[in-house]
Amino acid sequence: MVTSAHEGMHRIFQERPEILGSVFEVLGVPLSAKATVDAVTTDVTETRPLERRVDTVLRIGPSDGEDFLLAIESQSGRVAGKEASWAYYVAYLQAKFRLPVLLLVVCQDGPTAKWAAGPFDCGTRGWTALRVYPLVAGPDNLPVITDARTAAKNLALAVLSALAHARNPDCDAILEAISSALQELRETDPDTAEYFFDFLEVTLGKTPAGEKWNRIMSFVSYFPGRGTVRETAYLEGRTEGEAKGILSVLEVRGIPVTDSVRERITSCTDLDRMDTWLERSRTVERAEDLFDEEGNADKPIA
Repeated sequence: MVTSAHEGMHRIFQERPEILGSVFEVLGVPLSAKATVDAVTTDVTETRPLERRVDTVLRIGPSDGEDFLLAIESQSGRVAGKEASWAYYVAYLQAKFRLPVLLLVVCQDGPTAKWAAGPFDCGTRGWTALRVYPLVAGPDNLPVITDARTAAKNLALAVLSALAHARNPDCDAILEAISSALQELRETDPDTAEYFFDFLEVTLGKTPAGEKWNRIMSFVSYFPGRGTVRETAYLEGRTEGEAKGILSVLEVRGIPVTDSVRERITSCTDLDRMDTWLERSRTVERAEDLFDEEGNADKPIA
């Protein structure tokens, strides 16, 4: 089952590719500052009904070298047979795109990170036909960012740090630093600030770290103009911010939004109803399910 934390670990690379430079620096792999980053289809299936999907595949175009593919996997624990899937991903992507391939595995705990580092061999009778060496980013090598100024300089890395250290007591201090940085950012770039506020709420979920983040958000909301989109909408009596919050959460979770759904959300003037939609936006599988009152997504709300 794909969890919010799992989604967040790889979606942040898709939506905020600037984080790659910092992560590669931590891993000791050089990456030029002017590298281009483009998403590639994650479907690595050759025939049905066999289905295999890697979380994220990015095509990296460094200014000082040849392009390569970066396959990114989020791993919350050790899974039997996963190493075989990783070998398949690397071999298939290289054969299909005729480009070198690197595999990055993002973990939330030390034992998983140690296992994921491999190497993993494919072979028999003392002969190795294929060996996979994943790059691993986790609590052992991602920095603990507890200073607001440091967090402000690289918000994407700070947020990834919070996800990687979500089970660490230091996570509270990381979240406090991010909150301070985001409150300052709201003055100059409210869209980015709201994106990361909502992103952490969705990806941390109901974990202890998620509860801490919700408490931080609740405290911040007492100050007009410095809270989340949701609190601002209530305080100022407007619905534009509420609609933006709903759409932002759906975007973070990768839920497609049709024009008709977008229109229904943005044209609503009932704050209580929009509050319900905002709560549902964190768990629905389809955007249309926001409007489901009694299990019928097509039934209009009275």
